[in-house]
Amino acid sequence: MLAALRSLDFMPSPVPDRPGLLIRDPYRFSDATLIVPPALAQCLQFFDGAHTELDLRAYLVRVSGNLDVGDVMRHLVRTLSEAGFLEDENFAERKRQVEEGFANALRREPVHAGAGYPAEAPELKQTLTEYMDGALSKAADGPVAAIAAPHVSPFGGVEAYRAAYSALSPQDSERTFVILGTSHYGHPDRLGLTRKPFVTPYGETITDTRIVDWLEKEAGDGALIEDYCHAIEHSIEFQVIFLQHLFGPNIRIVPILCGSYGKSLYEGGLPEDSGRVRRALGALAELAGTEGDELLWVLGVDMAHMGRRYGDKFQARAGRDGMERVEGRDRQRIERMEQGDARGFWELVQENQDDLKWCGSAPIYTFMRAMPQARGRLLHYQQWNIDDNSVVSFAGMRFHSI
Repeated sequence: MLAALRSLDFMPSPVPDRPGLLIRDPYRFSDATLIVPPALAQCLQFFDGAHTELDLRAYLVRVSGNLDVGDVMRHLVRTLSEAGFLEDENFAERKRQVEEGFANALRREPVHAGAGYPAEAPELKQTLTEYMDGALSKAADGPVAAIAAPHVSPFGGVEAYRAAYSALSPQDSERTFVILGTSHYGHPDRLGLTRKPFVTPYGETITDTRIVDWLEKEAGDGALIEDYCHAIEHSIEFQVIFLQHLFGPNIRIVPILCGSYGKSLYEGGLPEDSGRVRRALGALAELAGTEGDELLWVLGVDMAHMGRRYGDKFQARAGRDGMERVEGRDRQRIERMEQGDARGFWELVQENQDDLKWCGSAPIYTFMRAMPQARGRLLHYQQWNIDDNSVVSFAGMRFHSI
């Protein structure tokens, strides 16, 4: 039996003289990138755990018209396995070593430095200074309970990041920042926690382990230490660099990854119909009530994901054609956020099983249930072409308590 392909990223090759299907590992258990030629791309369907080498051989003979396909077949299987792309013994050992390595690490390293933002502190400071353009030159208009910012690469969402972080003031520096990030890789119905401090080119944060310990206890099976998901996730890391830029490296944070609430999204009902989700949301609500203004909540959330990169058959252009309709629907959801209408927000997300593909919907809903007294204000809405055929939308928002 052929081993199954893992959950991987697949996209058309961006290399003009190497057409085919590009494959990479979003979980970073492997740093390999493969480009499978068009003639072999269809062979990947046989790596599903249900087909055998005989099935693959028969297919290759049929499409090539050549009986001598053994070397090609063995090369394909070996290449996928050595890259760590198959659910086999090679990958199991690779995964064990990587997860064990991060579990034993003392700090969460800046894995997106040099790609999402500059890797050296002087250049990062200059870049974010230009992005923020004097954001803390005046105090915010009243106390801020929370902000929502993108988690797209900062260079793609400059205006929305600036709008969100401009809502903060120097007086916020002593508060604990509870950062709710989208969990792209973790358990769908749990909070993912870590006790590790985050390191960036600016320096090392302080993770409030007292709160992390309390959440792990009070949320029960609704939360778990999900260190490896934190190790590769960008939705919190990007918030950390902006907070450190404004308030210095030693900010106090509580990093929390929010699963997708997929069962509710696809089967109906509310996320808290699940007992573990209910316990997690209840723990966060109790935390908000107990700690009050000592906390400032930061949501690292993107909104719609449209176009060919995200499985749509159409070419998406920011602000044009169908993306104007997407903006209208985005703004309907944003209005529910402004009103603190968690149920109404989730009902809009559930329409067509979230055909807008809002990857930030779970952190938003989590915050709205934890802070039902919060009311929001849209500061800036933005769409960005992440490539020629695909668009991501996001916004900068601020929230206050009534």
